Amino acid sequence: MTHIRFPRPALPLLLVGASLLTGCAHDTLQYPSLAVRPVEKQGFAEPEVKPVVAQPDPALDRDVAALSDRLNAVAQEFTKAHGQAQASARRAQGQAVGSDAWLTAQTDLAGLDEIRARSSALLTDIDDRALARAAELKPDYPALNALRDRAAALIARQGQQIGALSASLPAA
Repeated sequence: MTHIRFPRPALPLLLVGASLLTGCAHDTLQYPSLAVRPVEKQGFAEPEVKPVVAQPDPALDRDVAALSDRLNAVAQEFTKAHGQAQASARRAQGQAVGSDAWLTAQTDLAGLDEIRARSSALLTDIDDRALARAAELKPDYPALNALRDRAAALIARQGQQIGALSASLPAA
């Protein structure tokens, strides 16, 4: 049997290398458990959200009442002007573009557009108040929301009425 002889300086290096290799074989890392964690036992259902109720705001109630009065006044003005514009449009039917009857109907339509613009400005005022509440992280105010819906519906109805009258006139 033959023995392998290592030179003396190589023996300490061989022992150091062997100890390093045995160190690599030993696992010192801790891995997380695969067991169900407490947070996973809670489920995936959405949490219940409690609705936030707006506190009464007397100043805002006064603003809503004033805006509502202005909206009512503009709506009445539009109704009156719409009746006049309908009569003008009926007189303009069958008339030439540029005739006196056609020009009168166009003028009445322009008046309706101006009233609708004031309705739109009121809606902007209402939206500004709602945005100010949202910026202060306050909940929606039901009276303000109802007024906004009413103003938006009024503006939509005014637009439809103006469109119908405009369509009944000869195009320029």
